[in-house]
Amino acid sequence: MIKIEHVTKYFEDYPVLNDLSLTVPKGSIYGLMGLNGAGKTTLLRHLSGFLRQNSGSITIDGQDITDNEALKRQVLFIPDELFFFRGYSMTEMSRYYRKLYPRWNEARFEEMTRDFGLDPKANIGKFSKGMKKQVLVIIGVCAATKYLFCDETFDGLDPVMRQAVKSLFVSEIMNRDFTPVIASHNMRELEDVCDHVGFLHKGGILLSRELEDMKFHIHKIQCVLPDQTKEEALLKELDVLKKEHQGSLLILTARGTREEILQKVQTQNPIFCEVIPLTLEEIFISETEVAGYEVKNIFW
Repeated sequence: MIKIEHVTKYFEDYPVLNDLSLTVPKGSIYGLMGLNGAGKTTLLRHLSGFLRQNSGSITIDGQDITDNEALKRQVLFIPDELFFFRGYSMTEMSRYYRKLYPRWNEARFEEMTRDFGLDPKANIGKFSKGMKKQVLVIIGVCAATKYLFCDETFDGLDPVMRQAVKSLFVSEIMNRDFTPVIASHNMRELEDVCDHVGFLHKGGILLSRELEDMKFHIHKIQCVLPDQTKEEALLKELDVLKKEHQGSLLILTARGTREEILQKVQTQNPIFCEVIPLTLEEIFISETEVAGYEVKNIFW
């Protein structure tokens, strides 16, 4: 388990991380969301032991990562910048990482290289962006660390490959001690892969929760009610985050399960009603508005 408590990090006078607290459950696939500049990369570098915070604490499995070389061999950070030694093949990269990580799985490396359809002897520098991302995923898994920190690793992977990587991560979690943390500004990518998510904004965590639990307890309601009094009564019954009208159609975003919401809407004898699940992006737009942030300043 990763436990971050009241971490603050300044670059000169600017707080990149600002009193940030977060818990990442062991064995989860954790998605860390936020726009560019939100502090995702800085946080991952702290988790990897590359940076030291100005205040607060970071522990991994109860140990401080700072100056802990044994613990650092249990984590691997895959940066957004696609760095490979010039002219190196996958086979040569394997030899390099084998020296750094004592649990490197060479048989797994060869198997995954075949499964991904990559040439282990080809110059990686000539691979496409998507192929290079696949190489990073293979290295991340075959290093056999307990924790894998991925910075925009899925940028460039198509939906089919993202699902393949999710299945791969789930398989790793079932067969060994493994917890990946994936940072991205693309919510759709994380929604495809992760089971826990947290939203990072201005160096702090706005929301962190299990993905299915989050989706289970917030919905969009579209309905047509007989009159204004019915609408007023419904608004008092529901925990409404957002309200808008399109003609006679009332559109609400509200907290609650689908069954709870339907039951309350039905008491107002609607002419029409449907309850729709929200995408991850829609959930965070609603939550950030409630938190007092201007959506246009966060997402655009």
